[in-house]
Amino acid sequence: MKKQIIQTPLAPAPIGPYSQAVFCGDFLFVSGQIAIDPKTDALITDTIIAETHQVMQNIKAILFAAGLDFPNIVKTSIFLSDMNYFAQVNEIYGSYFLSDYPARETVQVSRLPKGVNVEISVTAHR
Repeated sequence: MKKQIIQTPLAPAPIGPYSQAVFCGDFLFVSGQIAIDPKTDALITDTIIAETHQVMQNIKAILFAAGLDFPNIVKTSIFLSDMNYFAQVNEIYGSYFLSDYPARETVQVSRLPKGVNVEISVTAHR
């Protein structure tokens, strides 16, 4: 199967040797997104709520660049620096879906890139 790289200036540029997203067949694999504002390259970490919204907006931009939207997401991985953020992240995350929620896991990790509190990756299907 041929890979198709998805890249949009409306989401943060990769900070390493990876793509924002890759189509393989009908599946889109979106790299983990952190709360970088693509307009300013600034980290948004004032509150976990603002941070999570920025992460979800970055995911949205990548999905749109691929011609998809949140209902196309079939699997999500959420990585938290502290499980105490779970309720707030879950509330913001859930507000981006209307129904038919994707499969998901949420785990606490010891450290995330750039010292952020939340990173989310998704797999979508067209």
